[in-house]
Amino acid sequence: MSNAVSALQGVSSAGYVQVQEIGLQGMLTLRADLSLAKVAKAVKAAVGVQMPGQRAINMENGQGAAWMSPDELLLLMPHRDAEATADKLRKALGKTHSLVVNVSDARVVFTLTGTGAREVVAKLAPVDMQALAVGEIRRSRLAQVPAAFWISGPDEITIVAFRSVATYVFDLLKNAARLGGEVNAY
Repeated sequence: MSNAVSALQGVSSAGYVQVQEIGLQGMLTLRADLSLAKVAKAVKAAVGVQMPGQRAINMENGQGAAWMSPDELLLLMPHRDAEATADKLRKALGKTHSLVVNVSDARVVFTLTGTGAREVVAKLAPVDMQALAVGEIRRSRLAQVPAAFWISGPDEITIVAFRSVATYVFDLLKNAARLGGEVNAY
């Protein structure tokens, strides 16, 4: 078995906002009827958080659940726990119509840190970043590629994208963070 490595092996760039690839992150896609009590109970048992509401993310102790669509969650946990968590979730769901897929190695995760983090994303995504509250997640695009992002701490945004476009996304973020200035600064 080979050793897992992150897409960009922790690359970072310092501008007026720090851009950092966080390394390996465990991620599962869960497709199911999110209104079922059995699904909510299985999610709680798997990652320790309550079922998120629409466009919300619940994170606690490095684990969480993010609402991605009416029948889809993105579950986050340490990379080393992804397969065991997937097995636990499948067992808990039993014959409930559902799909659990480990997508850890198909994704890349970045953090933006600094007071201008919202402006960096606003340069690239058609989202009102000033209206995005802590605990909300958005699925959108950065330039021309799909991404999801949320406010993950004071002056910090976490971004998830496909691993296949990791270098492109890093370069977009790095360039937007290097240029400085607010979006509306004409």
